Formats: sequence, structure tokens, C-alpha cells
Amino acid sequence: MNTFKADIEEIRRRAREKMEDGAVTASYGADREKVIEVLNEVLATEIVCTLRYKNHYYMAQGIHAQAVAAEFLEHANQEQGHADMVAKRITELNGRPNYNPDGLATRSHAQYEEADTLEEMIREDLIAERIAISTYSEIVRWLGNDDVTTRRMIEEILAVEEEHADDLANILGHLGRAHASTGH
Repeated sequence: MNTFKADIEEIRRRAREKMEDGAVTASYGADREKVIEVLNEVLATEIVCTLRYKNHYYMAQGIHAQAVAAEFLEHANQEQGHADMVAKRITELNGRPNYNPDGLATRSHAQYEEADTLEEMIREDLIAERIAISTYSEIVRWLGNDDVTTRRMIEEILAVEEEHADDLANILGHLGRAHASTGH
């Protein structure tokens, strides 16, 4: 049986040696620079999604607009929270969160798409959520056990993105049934 035994004195020595590295210790197994680069893409994705949801919140019109707009605002606020979590993690890894608007759209996995109708808005948001789900799932697999803290954060964000996709798919279904019953 392989038992876990840490050399506490060695761990304490290494911790003192590189205190300025913060959360990054000798046991950190990932390529820190690459993780920061990927997290800046996630940050851009979350910012773009926040902006798109905010636009849709303010532009929503029609008979079902109030309830759908409330969902857009809730999602926008959650996406902003994700962006904050990611930016904090980047700094914990001794990186710099990239908030520069230049290149934001190209760093983002999702696109910023405006739409004219409530149904188009929901579809655009659902597409973006599905892209985030796919790319964040890949990030989780890529990180594996090399950076468990970042992986767990992405998993937490991923779970919310899946809820968003489910919410949007349900709203789209309800709108479709409402249109069918009114003949529109």
C-alpha cells in the first residue's frame, strides 16, 4: 500500500523560498503561462456573453419580453460573476487579466451577435452557451489534475452555463408553443 507522507520541513522551506509566487507552488503541474492564456480567453468569453445578454435585456420587446428579459439580466449578472472569478484566478497565478477591448471579440470563444426578435436573441444566446459548454469541457479535460483549483472553477462555471443552455432551450420551447397556439 502506498501511503501519503509529506516532508513537512521541505514543504515549509520551499514555501518560504518563493513566497512572492503566491498560489503557485512547486507542486503546480500545469504550464502556468498557457493556463493564463486560456483563462484570458475564458475571461473574454464571459465579458462578451455579459455584454450580449445586457444588450438583449435592454432590447427585448414583445408579449413575452418581460419574463425573458429578466432571464437575460440574471444570466448577464452570472456571466459577470464568472468573469470576476476568472480574473481573480489569473492574478492568483501571477498573471494579468486582459480587459483590453482591442481584440476582445477575437479572444472570446463566443461571438457577440445582436438580434431583432426575442426568438433570435434566445437562439444567439443558446448558441453561445453551447460553445462555452464545449470549450469549457475541453479545458476541464486539458487541465486534468495539473491545476485542480482552476479545473474546479471551470467546472463550476460550466455547470452554470449548462443551466443557462437548459433555461434558454426551455424558453425557446415555450415561445414556440405560444406562437403555435396564437397562430403566429
